[in-house]
Amino acid sequence: MPQNSELMARKEAALASGLAVKNIFTAKAEGSELWDVEGRRYIDFAAGIAVVNTGHRHPKVMAAVADQAENFTHTCFHVAPYESYIRLGERLNKLTPGDAPKKTMLTSVGVEAIENSIKLARAFTGRSGIISFYGGFHGRTLMGMALTGRQAPYKKGFGPMPPEIFYAPFPNDYHGVSSRHALDEIRRMFESTIDPARVAAFILEPVQGEGGFVIAPKEFLEGLRELANEHGILLISDEVQAGMGRTGKMFGIEHSGVVPDIIAMAKGLAGGFPLSAITGRADVMDSANPASLGGTYGGNPLAVAAANAVLDVIEEENLFESANRIGELLQKRLKSLAARQGMEAIGDVRGLGAMVAFELVTERQTRNPDPALTTRIIAEAQSRGLILLSCGVRGNVIRLLPPLTTSNDIVNEALDIIEASVESAIAKLA
Repeated sequence: MPQNSELMARKEAALASGLAVKNIFTAKAEGSELWDVEGRRYIDFAAGIAVVNTGHRHPKVMAAVADQAENFTHTCFHVAPYESYIRLGERLNKLTPGDAPKKTMLTSVGVEAIENSIKLARAFTGRSGIISFYGGFHGRTLMGMALTGRQAPYKKGFGPMPPEIFYAPFPNDYHGVSSRHALDEIRRMFESTIDPARVAAFILEPVQGEGGFVIAPKEFLEGLRELANEHGILLISDEVQAGMGRTGKMFGIEHSGVVPDIIAMAKGLAGGFPLSAITGRADVMDSANPASLGGTYGGNPLAVAAANAVLDVIEEENLFESANRIGELLQKRLKSLAARQGMEAIGDVRGLGAMVAFELVTERQTRNPDPALTTRIIAEAQSRGLILLSCGVRGNVIRLLPPLTTSNDIVNEALDIIEASVESAIAKLA
């Protein structure tokens, strides 16, 4: 078996340099654990970036995929459709919030769900303008980049971006941006930048993922829904990272009680198989011209089988409760660590369910970011057998995304590693 260093050298020689990777080349993964090609075990607190919410290779998911593979692997839904696609759509229509009739379409990746959401919003309203939010992340296609409220590394050098995309502040109490301020800024945009009669949709993440696990307050989402209703604007909830039980509810926006017009989902939907979905009000979903939606691989039979099994696992194993259990363990321990003498670099601990993060600062008074310390802590954790990811517009947030099936023992083992890694990284600065 080749070594990590050898594979990294081959990667650098053969693959595009824009593909950033960790030097952990996987040989096996199971549940909440991963083993590299050198036999080293890691606790996986990335979960494929919130993809394997049901854990690596969940037996029910693997069995469903194996059963489907015995029958057929691809026909293209447009050419020779299959019942499992319809069944998944029916289930998502029932699971998404709101009492209005709903319909669904399946695609392959998160940004494809986002792009189709924009297409549908424009088709339904006859308008072209879209308002997104600073710090939001919506993918790496041209439209996805245009919607993303962050330059580096996602947009820099790839312009020009599609027109008619506007950005508004996203509330962040820790950094002094209140819900009222954010909503007032949108009203000012309507006075100075874009006529609300030209706006098709607001699009936002109820918990910003790449933006730093910043949670949209209930009052902000309620105010945004009111503005949308007032001006005939649709509300799109990007649940690609926050959805599928990650926050302790099926969708992150459910914590607010606000009902969006369209929900875009992916990542945790199919337990590691590429699948995304758009579920929305039936009148919105029916607004596109015939044959204008779809794609060759959208709703692949293997991924659809996995997704139906994932929904079964979420219900049967009560993964909402598991997400809240894991989140409570993580936040309690991290807040205790932050309260210790010498741990002032931990400026904030936040999260919903098992979507938890802590923000690193040079000092708590100024709340200036410390991305260098963030990088050191992640490297220390990796050296001790724990996979962590950073996020945040300023690169100073560490996010924790354990599978929702992770046991208390493994969560506590990971927290021991985090504590030791923070202590070591800070000590090296002294």
